[in-house]
Amino acid sequence: MEEVEVEINQSFQQRYKGYDRIMGNISWLLIALVTLDMKLSPTDGSSMAFIAVFCIILFIYNLNARYGILSARYGALKIFVDLMVFLAFIVAVCWYTGKITSPFMSLIYLVLMSAALTQGRRVTYFMAALAISSYILLASADFRGINYYLTHIIEIFPFMLIAHLGAMLAGESETARCEVERLSQTDDVTGINNMRNFFLLADIQEKLSKRYDRPFTLCMIDADNLKKINDKHGHFAGTKLIQEVAAMITSNVRSTDICARYGGDEFVIMFSEADKQDITTAVERIVAGMAATPFDFDGTSITTTLSAGIASYPADGGDLRTVMAQADEAMYVSKRSGKNRLTVFSENMYGESFGKHEEPQR
Repeated sequence: MEEVEVEINQSFQQRYKGYDRIMGNISWLLIALVTLDMKLSPTDGSSMAFIAVFCIILFIYNLNARYGILSARYGALKIFVDLMVFLAFIVAVCWYTGKITSPFMSLIYLVLMSAALTQGRRVTYFMAALAISSYILLASADFRGINYYLTHIIEIFPFMLIAHLGAMLAGESETARCEVERLSQTDDVTGINNMRNFFLLADIQEKLSKRYDRPFTLCMIDADNLKKINDKHGHFAGTKLIQEVAAMITSNVRSTDICARYGGDEFVIMFSEADKQDITTAVERIVAGMAATPFDFDGTSITTTLSAGIASYPADGGDLRTVMAQADEAMYVSKRSGKNRLTVFSENMYGESFGKHEEPQR
């Protein structure tokens, strides 16, 4: 669905925009810490010159990444490049400030945690391998006795542990984030879209329809006898009825259509790139299917019927909410005309409802 892809892309961009700000703050933090160390713990002139060059390079990179030609390009690849630059900067600075005894060695943990939170498990393990390789490189720069290396080899394990723990926590966090996102977009009773998400998706479809001069049709559907079922069988039966209506709707619409629970036992469907005449048969199939398909509740067979109304853009309104209001009015005409039917919005729709003129089963 084109509108869903747009929505996902916007969410993706917003998410990585936040990550990008964090990477920028880490860059300035690294430069500030190294500069402060140069001031408080002066080293020999050549080492200080190299460190200063590294700081300048990171400064220029960060300016370009946050405010230059790369500033608007958000994504996992950009964050990965940031992390590689940070790791190279830390290793280079450590080389001139004591190698494995450098006070900046612990900053590698910051890179690993950032990778775990933004890159996923595989890239995090890759970064951990690079960190371990960097540690071995720094440790082997000045050859010492075997006991020295055996003593310090245990220092490699924290890199592996941090990477693994970070990847596991990031996985749990991502799962929780996806679940929260799903709950914020779906109705908890039926599992279809809630009205917040419906309007987000429908507004996108409305813009596409206006841009490319394409029609769309809105259908309002309401269960005819929810109150009577609640009174006779209890509210759990009413909840089951709502779920059955949602299932009937989703099984008779296209994947490109948008359906949602409007509230109570009322539903709304947006048929993209379709006029009223194009989707009348589909809605009649939903209405007829519900009347002909009783559902079981605690051993009791319960039948319900639906009243529906449809209206389309641009024939019945120039915007989404106007068309929805017209479809809602057509649905109430179905209610007043005997229920268990579809009414197509028109100026003389009071005499143009479709379906059997009969009262719903009590």
